[in-house]
Amino acid sequence: MERICVFCGSSDGERPEYLALAREMGATLAERGLETVYGGGNVGLMGALADAALAAGGRVIGVIPDGLLARERGHNGVSALEIVGSMHERKARMASLSDGFIALPGGLGTLEELAEALTWSQLGLHRKPCGVINLGGYFDPLIAFLDRAVEEGFMRPESRRMLLVADRPAALLDAFEAYEAPVVRRWLDPDEA
Repeated sequence: MERICVFCGSSDGERPEYLALAREMGATLAERGLETVYGGGNVGLMGALADAALAAGGRVIGVIPDGLLARERGHNGVSALEIVGSMHERKARMASLSDGFIALPGGLGTLEELAEALTWSQLGLHRKPCGVINLGGYFDPLIAFLDRAVEEGFMRPESRRMLLVADRPAALLDAFEAYEAPVVRRWLDPDEA
């Protein structure tokens, strides 16, 4: 692994632990010699992540759509800031640059980005690890949803195991190093359930 994509909020959130987690994530990536790929913003958890990675001597690549450049205040201090035309281009570019995907707390954008990375993995479009840092149970509802999808026959257990969960960045990166993508049958067959 050379680069890890981190999805996270463009706001600070309500708890100071979220900003601290973003800083820890950025520093941990840099300390392990991993480049950070992220959404290119200079605000919220995104800005804290980038600043911490840079402060720890890491390389940071931001990818931001032209339409969000002003709203998320594109980070001009990162190693490289790529400006793309749309959210679709942003996600595709971040995916092509990255060897794994991590979600920190965030809102709909973070959820959508993580869901797409997991979907691509489930479809066999990539074999890269995907995970969340479940600080204070933030992702418990998502984890429960995925477990329910398995129980109700909408997701195979091996697909569910594609989402790695840890409470600290170092533990998740350790899991990424050991990750072996499961071989997943792409479509649910009612006769095999």
